[in-house]
Amino acid sequence: MRHITQQGIDLIKRFEGFSATVYICPAGYPTIGYGHVVKDGEDFSKGISKRQAEILLRQDAKTAERAVLRLITVPLTDGQFDALVSFTYNLGSGALQRSTLRRVINRGEHPEVPRQLMRWVWADGRKLKGLIKRREAEALLYQM
Repeated sequence: MRHITQQGIDLIKRFEGFSATVYICPAGYPTIGYGHVVKDGEDFSKGISKRQAEILLRQDAKTAERAVLRLITVPLTDGQFDALVSFTYNLGSGALQRSTLRRVINRGEHPEVPRQLMRWVWADGRKLKGLIKRREAEALLYQM
């Protein structure tokens, strides 16, 4: 199976940010590390290190990798794959599955991808600067 490169991991880390302790993310889920949603039975009462957080990130990224591999039917460069794994890590496989972005990619219309990515910068009816910056970084990586 194909995996995200270190460059893709670094992009996710940069935008997810690191938290050694559990916090409630904007979507209302208990979260730790680099965006790891705490599952039932997981105990992070003592917190985690950056190394432990990256291990969790790589485990969680496998779900996004599988979704990209299942939903995208055209060959992808490493940069394209990494950008789509980051997008899917952030928004979930359902977002990729139902998106015009997916249809555009599968038609081979790669120059259209940056514009499609920029449609995913909204939360609660507002454009978020952090999402704008993340989508711009993903668009840049996609074009590499």
